[in-house]
Parts: sequence; C-alpha cells; structure tokens
Amino acid sequence: MGRLLEVKGLRTQFFTQDGVVHAVNGISYHVDEGETLGIVGESGCGKTVNVLSIMRLIPQPPGKIVGGEAWFDGRDLLKISEEEMRQVRGNRISMIFQDPMTSLNPVLTIEQQVSEALMLHLGMDRKQARKRSIELLEMVGIPEAASRIDDYPHQFSGGMRQRVMIAMGLSCNPQLLIADEPTTALDVTIQAQILELVKQLKREIGMAVIWITHDLGVVAGLADRVNVMYAGYIIESGPVKDIYGDPRHPYTIGLLRSVPRLDESVKEKLIPIEGLPPDLIDPPPGCPFAPRCQYQIEKCLKENPPLETVARGHMVACWVDVKRKGA
Repeated sequence: MGRLLEVKGLRTQFFTQDGVVHAVNGISYHVDEGETLGIVGESGCGKTVNVLSIMRLIPQPPGKIVGGEAWFDGRDLLKISEEEMRQVRGNRISMIFQDPMTSLNPVLTIEQQVSEALMLHLGMDRKQARKRSIELLEMVGIPEAASRIDDYPHQFSGGMRQRVMIAMGLSCNPQLLIADEPTTALDVTIQAQILELVKQLKREIGMAVIWITHDLGVVAGLADRVNVMYAGYIIESGPVKDIYGDPRHPYTIGLLRSVPRLDESVKEKLIPIEGLPPDLIDPPPGCPFAPRCQYQIEKCLKENPPLETVARGHMVACWVDVKRKGA
C-alpha cells in the first residue's frame, strides 16, 4: 500500500477578539491507499479543523493555517493555487459533512446537486450525468432512485439525505473520502446502515477513508488505525486493536471507560472523565490533559510530552507509563 496523504506539522489558529485560538497544534499523520483512519476526541479538540485545513475550507479570516504541509499525490495541498485545489476538492478528495440538511441546497433537486460534480469534474453532459446520478443513488441504497431524483431535499428523511451526501461524495470515484461525524444526527439503526454502506463501498471502490467522530464505538468496527486528539494535539495513535486492547494515554483510557459495553456485566459502571478541556486561547504550558489526569506528575504541568513510539505503529504523548501503573 502506497502513502496517499501525509500531513506534517499542521498548525491552524483563529484570530478572534478574545485572542488567538490554538485549534490545531503541529500534528503529523498519514493515510495509506485504501485504509480507514479514525480520528476521535471530544468536541472542540481540533478534529474538524484539521481536515478543513487540508481541504483549504477554513474561513479566512478569522482562521489561518500558520504552518505545516499536507502532501497528496506529490503536491502540497497547502501551497497549490486555489484553481488547482478546486480540481482536487470533490474530485480526488471528497468530504461528507455532519448535517446533510445544511450541506444540501433546499431549492435545487437532488439530480441538480449530484450531477454538478459529474459535469464539472468529469465533463459529462446533462443526460450522462442524470444516468450516472441515478446509478449512484441506487448504489447507496435509495429505493426507486429514478423517480426520486427529481425530488427536493426536504422530501427525504435524515438517513436518506445522508445517503445522497455519500452519493455526491462518491460521484467522481475519489481516492480519499473524509466523513465528518456523518451519522451524529441519525438514530442508531440508520447509523448502523450508513456505516455498513461505507464499509461495503470502500471494499468495492477501494478508496481510503478518514472518519471523524467522538464515538469510539463507531470506530472500532470501521477503522484500521486511530488518531486520538485532545486540545489540538494527537495524543495517541496506532492500529485499532492496540488503541482498544492496549491504550496507553490516560485520556484514551478515560474515553474507553466512558463507552457502554455489551460484553461485560451490567454492574460495570461508566466512569466519566472529570473536569473540562483546556481553554485553547490560553492553553496550559504542560500537557493539556494534565489538570484532568489521575496519573499526573510534576513534569506534566511544565512540559508537553512529544508523541513517541511505544510499540510497532503505536505512538503516545505521555510522560507516565500508565501500563506500569496498572491502568
């Protein structure tokens, strides 16, 4: 498997009236061809800002990518022209957003919206684009696609709208699909169907996926590797089986303890993580998780630990060996 995307030292900040928000603080990671990378963490940890930066969709001002590189197909996406970026966006890299109702235009039919990318990037005429749009809607499991294609978004349920978004995302056979919490607004059974659909499409098309979520349960059955983010940093990264079977960062351990388990006795209590995430306008000098951490030592409050390898492909940013402490 070749390397598809390589992000190096990405830093994004927002310049607001209250001060500079340090949203993403020098993160580095990669995605290989055909693999699924999960990015997890609680709200405000920088998951979405990270991918919007790569896609060059950060609102400027107030946002600004202040450092880093994002190599895709031999080009740094942060340095190429806006025109070149438009050729990549929606064509080579597609993104599905959290709420399909705000991503779909309420006054355009489904056909107009799915066809747009086909005509723009693949040079199809209206008739070809309509035929392909119907195929795409069938592929994502929309019943009677041929008659429903002339409907408007409000005539579709939430789950069906999300399927339309996936069809739009897949229309140009992207090499990389970025899904930003696409199942959050849906009920659990629809969520499971959408996840199954993405897995199936990934097998058929062979694309790579970045799946952003705060739900560790979703990532377990979907991802090959996981990045855990906190306060704009990647604090743990590794193969999915290591993150779940041998978590090494106190925050990852805390996240896993707060997920309900079906395979354990009902008596097993959920343990919340005490405290709140740090203020990203005035971040603490040391490890951002230290004030909430039960393993904290003095060094944690003064110095932020670097991401270091603890096992093959498994990296952790922590001064304490929590495994030895019997986490």
